[in-house]
Amino acid sequence: MYQIVKREQLSPGVVRMAVHAPRVAKKALPGQFIILRVTENGERIPLTISDYDREAGTVTIVFQEVGRTTKLLGAMQEGEYLPTFVGPLGKPSHLEGIKRAAVIGGGLGTAIAYPQAKALFEAGAHVDVIAGFRSKDLIILEDELKKAATNVYITTDDGSNGRKGFVTDVLRNLLEKGERYDEVIAIGPLPMMKFVSQLTKEYGIRTTVSMNPVMIDGTGMCGGCRLTVGGETKFACVDGPDFDGHLVDFDEAMRRNAMYRQQEREADCRLLSKEAE
Repeated sequence: MYQIVKREQLSPGVVRMAVHAPRVAKKALPGQFIILRVTENGERIPLTISDYDREAGTVTIVFQEVGRTTKLLGAMQEGEYLPTFVGPLGKPSHLEGIKRAAVIGGGLGTAIAYPQAKALFEAGAHVDVIAGFRSKDLIILEDELKKAATNVYITTDDGSNGRKGFVTDVLRNLLEKGERYDEVIAIGPLPMMKFVSQLTKEYGIRTTVSMNPVMIDGTGMCGGCRLTVGGETKFACVDGPDFDGHLVDFDEAMRRNAMYRQQEREADCRLLSKEAE
């Protein structure tokens, strides 16, 4: 059993939890994920590791309460236990040799981009973090990012934080001013990663994207996270989740990612009906 030792509401519908899982914390690296269950017979879901503390033996996850399982998870409180918390899974991010990087997070993807930025910054790299959100109320981890980066640029779709636009606007502006990076790391919604990759391709900058948004089972057995990368079939959970953004077929990935929306809506309706009883 794995105890929830800390729970925080970061923004409406977004929760951060620290879970006591010493064996996972001992091996965890940026880019990897865990699989958990809320109940013994519940759904298994993959969540990317946002942070870890080897000394305390804790692993931090950040998730959005959008489906049945994440809403049940979000309702759990400090002191309660998860029956399953398996990991670390997936291949860790390759950060060696990077001296100058732009780490880009879109919405909840910012929590997944944070460990990459932190690891690079602690290794002495110049790190520009660009984080995009729909509005000021949805901004998360701003203080943590400022401690893990050389510069932090936060933008919102509606301009409610003072900087209106998209992460690609900020990145293009930096590149046009002469900024150069060894690598750009982009994590967030599929359309965002697609447009970041298109922009960096113009400048010939190596770009890594995390395809965790398409993962379902997390072990490679369901086939739901199947991708086409450079013309070859890959699985996000076992071959990734990091891939070369210039080689990913994002259009195919977005079509696949939309396949389960009806089932998700039906599961959400069943949960709401149960809560109303």
